[in-house]
Parts: sequence; C-alpha cells; structure tokens
Amino acid sequence: MTQQYDNTNKGVLFINDYKEGSKQPDYKGKLDVGGKEYELAAWTREKKDGSGKFLSLSIQEPYNKDREQSGDSEIPF
Repeated sequence: MTQQYDNTNKGVLFINDYKEGSKQPDYKGKLDVGGKEYELAAWTREKKDGSGKFLSLSIQEPYNKDREQSGDSEIPF
C-alpha cells in the first residue's frame, strides 16, 4: 500500500547533475505554494567578505512547452 503525503506548502531541491556553466543552478526542484506547483532553483554563493556561503534562490512557474508552441507565451516579442 502506497502512503499519500500532502505536499502543500513544501518543496524539495536536488543537486543539478546536468550543470554546465556558472549561470545554471547548483540545485533544482519543485515547490508547492497553496496547492500550486513552481520550479525552484538555487545557487551556492559566497559572502563578499569571504566569511561563509549562502543559497540564492529563484522561483518560477513550470515551463509549459505546449503553451509556448500554441503562441500563448507571455513574452512580448
């Protein structure tokens, strides 16, 4: 029997094994906010004074290939 979990307002990050450059995130994952799913990305950064590291985060709506192909893209150009 598979146990079901409520992932509302929870997220997960995994190491990005496909990272090829410094602009790509070190970690990627998903985040649920109020029942809506988002893509989550994180970069490991170092403080300007060199005293430690922190994570810089980015969140965006999931990439929808079908929407882009249908011309419904929100990009104005």
